[in-house]
Amino acid sequence: MLSQQLISYKTIVTKEIKRYIRIWTQTLLPPVINQTLYFLIFGSFIGSQIGDLDGFTYMEFIVPGLIMMSIINSSFQNVVGSFYIAKFQNSIEELLVSPTSNLTIIAGYITGGVTRGLLVGFLVFLVSLFFTDISVYSPITVIIFSTLTSCLFSMLALINAIFAKNFDHTSIVTTFVLTPLTYLGGVFYSIDRLPQIWQTISQFNPIVYMIDGIRFGFLGINTYSVYLSISIITLLLVFTTVLAYYFIKKSHGLRS
Repeated sequence: MLSQQLISYKTIVTKEIKRYIRIWTQTLLPPVINQTLYFLIFGSFIGSQIGDLDGFTYMEFIVPGLIMMSIINSSFQNVVGSFYIAKFQNSIEELLVSPTSNLTIIAGYITGGVTRGLLVGFLVFLVSLFFTDISVYSPITVIIFSTLTSCLFSMLALINAIFAKNFDHTSIVTTFVLTPLTYLGGVFYSIDRLPQIWQTISQFNPIVYMIDGIRFGFLGINTYSVYLSISIITLLLVFTTVLAYYFIKKSHGLRS
């Protein structure tokens, strides 16, 4: 039984990876170009007018946040698009009636999203080296926050895809939730520089802790405790995993 699940898991992951590699001009290249523009506009042009933040150049300061932004968006887009297409083509029904367990289905799609998210994040990091000589303060911290965040948003994308009635619905969360929270998550500014009321409001934005954590991994500076940030992300991941498992188990919107 375990070997069957491993074969199913490997098959789903292989399919997911081959899918986004095959269309790399749509999945890998655009986010790298977008972040390059951010480096040019915000880092080079605007950053030269702002000066240093917390002892680092503005370019160095925004690099971790832009990497995390690319990880979040790529992980989410991969899973929400792939799972919705499988649902639209009714191929997901074949998985549901097969011996493949619900957890294996979830793990396969999430792994696909995580691999794409981390790959894009790494590519953006390589591009950033053309603009600034940024070092990595704690590689383990960078890996932990990148992986946990990618898992979380892959899981959110899976839930979004389950409920989506048409392809337009797959972009609702990105447009009205993901993008605003990301831009208000401290990518381009330091949370502790905000007025007290906005610092308090920012504490309810989970992306703040993700960006703060990865910034600590790169630069060694943070506003919130690393352990607090990891705990918040982990709790959200567990919660979304339980939700995704429940919806798939009940075949919510997955069977015609």
